[in-house]
Amino acid sequence: MSEIVVDVAIIGAGTAGLNAMGQVRRAKKSFVLIDGGPLGTTCARVGCMPSKSLIQMAHFGRVHAPASDAGGTSVALAAVLERVRAHRDLLTGRVKAKSTDKMGSELMRGHAKFIEPNRLQVGDTSVRAGSVVIACGTRPIVPAAWEKFGDRLLTTDSIFEQDDLPSSMAVIGLGVIGLEIGQALSNLGVKVTGVDMLETIAGIDDPAVRDVAIEVMGRSMPLWLGAGAELSAADGQIALKCGKRQVVVDKVLASMGRASNLSSLALENAGVQLDERGVPVHDPHTMRCGDSRIFIAGDATGDRQILHEAADEGRIAGFNSVNEQVAAFARKIPVAITFSDPNICAVGARLTELESENTVIGQTGFKAVGRAVTMEETEGLLRVYADKRSGVVLGASMIAPRGEHLAQLLAWSIGNGETAQVMLCKPFYHPTIEEALQGVLRDIKSKLALPASATPSPIEGLHPLV
Repeated sequence: MSEIVVDVAIIGAGTAGLNAMGQVRRAKKSFVLIDGGPLGTTCARVGCMPSKSLIQMAHFGRVHAPASDAGGTSVALAAVLERVRAHRDLLTGRVKAKSTDKMGSELMRGHAKFIEPNRLQVGDTSVRAGSVVIACGTRPIVPAAWEKFGDRLLTTDSIFEQDDLPSSMAVIGLGVIGLEIGQALSNLGVKVTGVDMLETIAGIDDPAVRDVAIEVMGRSMPLWLGAGAELSAADGQIALKCGKRQVVVDKVLASMGRASNLSSLALENAGVQLDERGVPVHDPHTMRCGDSRIFIAGDATGDRQILHEAADEGRIAGFNSVNEQVAAFARKIPVAITFSDPNICAVGARLTELESENTVIGQTGFKAVGRAVTMEETEGLLRVYADKRSGVVLGASMIAPRGEHLAQLLAWSIGNGETAQVMLCKPFYHPTIEEALQGVLRDIKSKLALPASATPSPIEGLHPLV
C-alpha cells in the first residue's frame, strides 16, 4: 500500500468539505479532499435547488396551464423534469467549476475509512494526516423492507432523474423536502397523498401554527398524519395503508430524512466517542471531536442540515484543523424555511423551548395585510415570541405568504438582540408583507410587563430627540 502524508485530510467534497478546504488553502497547508460519490453539493444536486426549481415550474404551470380532472394543472411532466435537470446541471456545474474541476492530485476519488485516528485508507493508498475533517454527508433513509419495490419507490436522490412521473403518488415523510415536492407535484396534476407518522408537518411545534398549516396544506393534497405507513404490492402498483386509511398509488416517494454516511468510515478505529446515533461527540462551536485532531462538519452531524450551517461548520472545522489552538465560534440564529405555498418558517427559539410564564406571544393573520390582499394570498398565521419582562424577541413560527422574507428579517433582528419596541422604530413600507410583523410587534408591546420606570416614547415607533 502506498502512503501519502498531509497536514489535513478532508472526507467529503460537499458544502462543508469545500468550505473546510478553503480554510486549509488559506493557511497554505497540505491537504487531500477525498470523495467517492458524485461531485457537486447535496444542495445543488438533489436538495434545495432542484426542489425549488420544481416548485417554480409548478407555480408557472398552475398560473398558465388549464385545470386537469385531478384538480391540479395539465402540464407535461416530462418537460418539467427536463427543465429541472437543466437548472440542476447548470448549478452543479458552477459548483464543480469553482472547486473540484480545478484540482489535481489533491482530489482523491474513493471512499475513506479510518485505520488509526490519524490514518485513513482510500483504495490502495494510506493517508496520514495531522488533522482529519469528516464532512461525508448523507443519504436518503429507506426502510430495507421497501427496497423490493424497485423503481416504484423513489427518493429525493432519484426523483429528479425520472423521465416522467405517474398520475398518482404517495409522499411518505412531510418534513421540508417532502412537503415541498408533494405540493409541487399536486400543483402539476399528480394525485398526491401525503403521509407522516407525526401529528405535525414541516417540523412545526407551535400548535396554533400547526393547525393552520395542516388545514391550508391539506387543500393541496390529503394529509394522513399520526400513523406509520405500510406498503404492499398491488398488481404493478403499491398499496399504502396508514392506520385505517388506504390508497393504491403508482409510485411512492420516501422522504423520511437523510442518514449520515458515517457508518462506512470505520469510526471504531478513529478513537473518538460516539453518541447514540453513531455520530462523534463534538463541540458545535469548534466542531472538534473530544480532544482529538478529528473534526466533523455539515449534514453528517445530523443537526442543522442546511447549506449555510454546513458552510459555517466547514469553515470552523477547517480553521481549527490547521491551528494548534482550537477556537470557538458563535453560531447563527437557527432558521428553517419550507418553500411551500404559503411558506412555513421557524426562527430562533422554538415555542417548546421557552418558559410560558416569562413569554408573551404576538400574532396576526393576513386578511388585513394590504399586500396579502392584493396578491390574494391571505391564508396563514404569524406568531412571534418575546421575553415578557424586556420585550426582547426570541423566536417565531409562521405559515405565511412570502414568509421567507419575514423569517430572514426576524433572524437578523433576533441575532441583534432587538426588542419589540426597537423593531417598531424600523420603517415598514406600505404595502409589504412585512407590515404583518408591525402588527405582531404592537401586539407584543401591549402585553409586556415593563417596569414602572420605563419611559415610552410619546409617539410609537419614533425616538424623541434629546
